[in-house]
Amino acid sequence: MSESGVPVRAASTVILIRDGESGIEVFLQRRVRGMAFAGGVTVFPGGGVDTADGVADIAWSGPEPAWWAERFATDEQSAQALVAAAVRETFEECGVLLAGPTADTVVADSSRYHRARGRLERRELSLAEFLAAEGLVLRADLLRPWSNWITPAAEPRRYDTHFFVAVLPQGQIADGATSEAAQVGWATPAAALASWRAGEHILMPPTWSQLDALRGFVDTAAALAAERVITPIMPKYSPGTEGRPLSDFPDNERYFADLPAHAGFGGR
Repeated sequence: MSESGVPVRAASTVILIRDGESGIEVFLQRRVRGMAFAGGVTVFPGGGVDTADGVADIAWSGPEPAWWAERFATDEQSAQALVAAAVRETFEECGVLLAGPTADTVVADSSRYHRARGRLERRELSLAEFLAAEGLVLRADLLRPWSNWITPAAEPRRYDTHFFVAVLPQGQIADGATSEAAQVGWATPAAALASWRAGEHILMPPTWSQLDALRGFVDTAAALAAERVITPIMPKYSPGTEGRPLSDFPDNERYFADLPAHAGFGGR
């Protein structure tokens, strides 16, 4: 429970990237309007951690939970849950599966698991059960720790969201076959930010910040090689501050200077 009395739920968000003709491209989703959290807002795939994500025995390849725990300043069980949730949510929300039949391979066609994907989304199946049934290994080595943002204390729904970066596996297709997305697509970070400045969609500060950071990398290899220092960021509301109602996040003045006058803002 947070100081505001609103429970803070752990969450994982995955920034899927690929190399395009104009540089790095990022996969983005516009959430369905009317959703309880961030309805109509453009985000990366992700969602809350489930209890089963941190307690089940999962076939695992790559950095162990202890490594992730050190990067995210948490305990090993919580770190496992965050990584497992990142893999599960990415598969549920856009069909990209960061797992393979062996420790050094990755599924080439994830669409073959579409029925299991639906069961995962409906919580009829856990990630561990799915991986075990299909003989798959979670590929933690395909993920990189990227950032950590916490929803402001005044919000009615709060998340402690850990951001990861992953490259789209060869042969797989990121889609919009989820009940949570109204529109999906790939764009360079610069193009996504330009579209936001034009008022064509809504970016909350955490999403804006990750897109802004990714503009500095020439390709996916450079992004994966980045050594990120991860410090939790929790924006604060500043009542009475005209035009800049949120503070305490990197480059907040630049965010609000570019924010379209009619656009909204928030926290995932």
